[in-house]
Amino acid sequence: MNLIVENESATTAEAVEVLMERLPASKVARLLSSWQVGQADYLKLRDELFAGETVESLYEAAGKTKG
Repeated sequence: MNLIVENESATTAEAVEVLMERLPASKVARLLSSWQVGQADYLKLRDELFAGETVESLYEAAGKTKG
């Protein structure tokens, strides 16, 4: 039996996809920043997390999460 072990970045990418399905992008970004301080390319991650978003759409989404 062969065991295929994915590299860490593939596992992280999959985990981010799962988190993005359940949490707002702002919470995912905060979580990742606390986990990976100094270990990730924030500019690349930012572009991936907020692709297609505008300041207005993020403001609207943030307003919906307030309780």
